[in-house]
Amino acid sequence: MTRKAIAVIMLSLSFPLSAFAVEANRQPAADAKAVSAQLADGEVRKVDKETGKVTIKHGPLVNLDMPAMTMVFRVKDPAMLDQLKAGDKINFEAAKVGGAYTVMKFETIKR
Repeated sequence: MTRKAIAVIMLSLSFPLSAFAVEANRQPAADAKAVSAQLADGEVRKVDKETGKVTIKHGPLVNLDMPAMTMVFRVKDPAMLDQLKAGDKINFEAAKVGGAYTVMKFETIKR
């Protein structure tokens, strides 16, 4: 076998591995983008501890294919309502749980 033939074979064998490495390097960025896509911005309009619900004026909820609007959500844990008050700016994740739109987690945005 000639040196040229060996070089061609080596190059052709290394290409699939390098393509895999490039794709593997993209994965964390894609995961981070997916996580950020699930968080929506919002402003708390009303907290109702008796019913365990919060009214939020929010941006698009990408994971729920929902446009921006104001709506009432249940909360995953009623204790979450103790940390919220009308006027708070938040980033939050919502999901449809048992047929009800539910705030799964949130973080208050510091002004």
